[in-house]
Order: sequence, then structure tokens, then C-alpha cells
Amino acid sequence: MEPHSFWQQIVPKGTYPGDPEAGYFGGYPAQLADGRELLLPIRVLPGDGTRAVASLIINQASFAVEDALAEQLTGLLAPHAPDVVVGVPTLGLPLANNVARRLGHPRMVALGTSRKFWYVEDLSEPISSITSPGLGKTMFVDPRMLPLLEGKRVAVIDDVISSGTSTAAVLRLLGKAGIEPVVIGVAMLQGTRWQEPLAPWRERIVAPLSSPLLQRTGEGPWRPLPNGTS
Repeated sequence: MEPHSFWQQIVPKGTYPGDPEAGYFGGYPAQLADGRELLLPIRVLPGDGTRAVASLIINQASFAVEDALAEQLTGLLAPHAPDVVVGVPTLGLPLANNVARRLGHPRMVALGTSRKFWYVEDLSEPISSITSPGLGKTMFVDPRMLPLLEGKRVAVIDDVISSGTSTAAVLRLLGKAGIEPVVIGVAMLQGTRWQEPLAPWRERIVAPLSSPLLQRTGEGPWRPLPNGTS
């Protein structure tokens, strides 16, 4: 498939060939709870070329796919009865907006990485991600938005959790404002490395999709790494 062709449709179970034993070439079919599949491109991680992830970039997905993931995520978040949704930039923002509307909220609260002159250092936290190594940013809570969060049941929404480091930074940032979310929702959980740094939050993390870290030998197929392997 051409790179721009991924993330464009959700298809019936069994549409794509391959399984964990036989391995995968080029794409990984992530499954929703009902068995439907979304084909994700396999991205080789920096290093020796033997490890990779199944990638999801939500703002490159079709609107139909975004809507389907938002619908599924809304169903997972609803039992936690959130009063307000906090969106994590950059890729978590379109998903957060979509979910907040489905929950019947009039708005959502966006964190930011572009500092405005009225932002304060006390409400900031450095952040990095697996897909942007070496490109650390600083995330901020707009102090003017705090009245929307204080004393409320807060849901945090991002696109993907992989290593857990960026989500942990978001939680530290909200903690500086005295905010402890009741639930964290993402479109996809990637591998299992996030489970240790986010151990206190594991029962409050929900996602409609999950994908393993992948490994291969030579030019062979990609196969899932065993659980717990980083």
C-alpha cells in the first residue's frame, strides 16, 4: 500500500492476511473489540532496524476512521462519567474534540506546547515522544482554563500511549494544577512498555485499539515481541 492509503477504512475481521506466527509485511491489522480491522503501517524504530511499531497518526486518518475510533472511545469513557475532556497536543486534539462532542460536552480543554505570554512556569512540564526522539517540548496548562477543571471529573485524551513517558508528563503537569484525572483514553495502546511508568493508572487507561512492538530477523516478517519485552 502507498503510505497515504493507510488508516482510511475499517474492514471486516479476516480481511488482511497474516497472523502472529506467520508474521506481517508492511502492515499490521489492529482489531477493534468487535473484530473489525484497521490496517496500520509498520514503522521501523531508530537503531539496528530489527524493531518496529504499528503506527497510527489520527490526523492522517479518514474522517470515517476517526469517527469510528471516537465512537468506540466514547463508549469506554462514558462509564467514568467525565465532566470535561482534556486534549493532549498535537495528535490528541482532534480525537478529544470528537469525543467531547459525543459525550455531550459544550467544549474541551486543550493543553498547549506553544507558549502564550500569560502562561506560567509553574504550570509547565517538559515532554517527549517515541515518534519524535530528541525533539523535546514543553507542555502548558492555560491558567485561565483552570476553573473548567477544578473539582471536576477530568478525562485526558491522546492519540497513542507507547513508552508512557509523555502521558506521565501530562499527569505531572495536571498534578501541578491539583487535577487528578478519573480516566485516560487513547485511540491505541502500543506495546507494553507504558505499563511500568503508568502502573498507578493502569486501571484507568482505556483504548479501542492495541498493537504489539514488533521484531524481525534479516528481511523476514515482523512478529510481535513477547509481552514484557522492551
